[in-house]
Amino acid sequence: MSAGSNLVDFFQRFQGIQQQRDTSDLLIRDILVYCDKLETALRFQNQQLVDELKECKRDKRDLQTQLKNSEARTDWVTKEIEQIRDHNAYILVMIDGDGLLFRDQWIKQGVEGGRKAARELRDAITAQCGEHADVEIITKVVANFGGLAKSLGRDLSDLKDFASGFTQGEATFDFIDAGHDKDCVSSKIKNNIQFHLENYNCRHILLGVSHDPSYAPLLEKIAQNDFSRHRMTIIEGVPTVPELVATSIPSMDLGRDLFRSDKCPDRSTSAWQLGSWVAGPRTASPATSIGSASTPGRSSLSYANAASSNSSPPPQISLPIAPKPAASRAPKAQYQQIPPQQPDWDPGHRGLDEPITVSVLAMESIKKRKESDKLCNNHFLRGPCTKGDSCFFVHDYKPSSEEINAIAVLARQNPCTNGQDCESDECIYGHHCPSIRDNVCIHPFCKFPEEAHPPGTKFKNPSIKANQIR
Repeated sequence: MSAGSNLVDFFQRFQGIQQQRDTSDLLIRDILVYCDKLETALRFQNQQLVDELKECKRDKRDLQTQLKNSEARTDWVTKEIEQIRDHNAYILVMIDGDGLLFRDQWIKQGVEGGRKAARELRDAITAQCGEHADVEIITKVVANFGGLAKSLGRDLSDLKDFASGFTQGEATFDFIDAGHDKDCVSSKIKNNIQFHLENYNCRHILLGVSHDPSYAPLLEKIAQNDFSRHRMTIIEGVPTVPELVATSIPSMDLGRDLFRSDKCPDRSTSAWQLGSWVAGPRTASPATSIGSASTPGRSSLSYANAASSNSSPPPQISLPIAPKPAASRAPKAQYQQIPPQQPDWDPGHRGLDEPITVSVLAMESIKKRKESDKLCNNHFLRGPCTKGDSCFFVHDYKPSSEEINAIAVLARQNPCTNGQDCESDECIYGHHCPSIRDNVCIHPFCKFPEEAHPPGTKFKNPSIKANQIR
């Protein structure tokens, strides 16, 4: 081999080595650049974490301070609430005066008897209160004065005197005349129960309703809540009916001869109607003098009144010609449209319910049914009631078409749970208040919310704001 060829070979080999070294240097340089960038990024990220840690420590100190302040405020608010509850704590006594009856020994004493009965009732309740003996006792007796006086066989003025004395006997005692509509007494009592149950100042509620099974649905609903159930007790006069016993609400006997243990005798089928017995003039007896017959009211002197006194009976009047008997006329059926007027108002998507023409006589007949004899709206308006034998209302009855209309009118006094969003053509409930007369809601216990009335409506129900669409 020549010397020239060897030199070329060495040079080529040197060039190969040189290229490999350049490649290695480039790799090392790239690695160093990458490591520098990575170190810079990690250093920056580390600084961020250090800053965030400092901020978290500051937040922790602030939160700990806020927690201490919140705990201190919570303790203060808790003590304040307890003081407020204790400041106006009371026991509510709600009595259905049509069924839980004060004994005659109190009523016959008039105003003074009412005052004595109020004191005796307060003393009897205080004796049963135990730990709550120092709280205020608020008592409301609700009754239909006209019907109650007639059922008791007493003059209305006697009962009014007793009620006046009862109201005067204690500052927080009231004996209220709810009127002659059948549902007025029970509706007022039920509304009061629901209102006071939501008031934490109310320590306990004593209910004088042992005679009436119509209160069972409400008490069953209340009994489902342990807190509410433990705050309810039924006062026994008449032995508690089985429907109320089944609600598991406890009962108590106040004793002291306050209340009658028997039901008031039903002296007539119209005992619960005021009607002409109170509101209108009384018809004179056939043996009444002309002067007395022309003067209506309590001052009229009838033969029965005269015979019961020491005075001589009134003189007999003889007429020269016997008067012709008045021709008997069958009463003309009267109808009314309910509601009688439709307000100029769009209540919403469904609109106004169609008015119903109803017989006044049929409406009065349906209204006069007692709680245990009320007809089932669902059964007669929409078909067989799904509750069957467990329903508290009457199914075994064949109402006339006029009575069906009356049932429909009364059903509409209950708000539909879907309100104006109701899509059912067969819905029997009201989708707006049907009791609007001249921009006034005349129903004293209207169940519809404010928005179910035309704007600007005035209300006779003082608790209208408590109504809500469920």
